[in-house]
Amino acid sequence: MPTKLLVIDDDAAVTELLALLLKSHGYDVNTVNSGPDGIVILHEKKIDLVILDLMMPDMDGWDVCRKVRGFSNVPIIVLSALNDPSMIASILDTGADDYLVKPTPSSVLIAHIKQLVRRTATGSLQAAANPVQGRVVSSTHPLMSK
Repeated sequence: MPTKLLVIDDDAAVTELLALLLKSHGYDVNTVNSGPDGIVILHEKKIDLVILDLMMPDMDGWDVCRKVRGFSNVPIIVLSALNDPSMIASILDTGADDYLVKPTPSSVLIAHIKQLVRRTATGSLQAAANPVQGRVVSSTHPLMSK
């Protein structure tokens, strides 16, 4: 059964392009152009991973992420043109699992999707305890890798 993705971006051209790209890699892709519509889809369908834009009218990516985290642990990759470290930290703290800056090479996006889906399937998406230092380290953030 193909992996089911949901793309939430207010730009229809972006959602169409991502749908074409992701379908060509064998994914089952749903697209919506607003945060509230994305929340509805997540309540109605079994989605394996969300690709989320931050800057959207009505409900921005932070609000979508907060709402989703209220009822689901589905992996969320933020795909945004914002390349500000404080914004990136903010959305990761809100509950996103990964962050990529637009434009992102398609091979990089696909690799991040595969990695999160694989980790979710094995049940290891939770933060891993670091036994050496006795602290929790998120293994999904590239700056945390040694």
